[in-house]
Amino acid sequence: MRPEKRLQAAVDLAQTSRKLLKEGVCGRHPEYSEDQVRLAVIRLMLGEDLFLSAYPEAKDTLP
Repeated sequence: MRPEKRLQAAVDLAQTSRKLLKEGVCGRHPEYSEDQVRLAVIRLMLGEDLFLSAYPEAKDTLP
């Protein structure tokens, strides 16, 4: 596979992964605003420690 195709495949996979994470959060928390969903997805991607360091005010936003 050519490097450009590998890069595009990686980008597509990352986008699909984020979309699935977002759908999972929305399914578990239909009451969340768009901002809360965004923060919950970031929390899943970063892990607890890094997320809480970067977003201490969002400690109650669960994925």
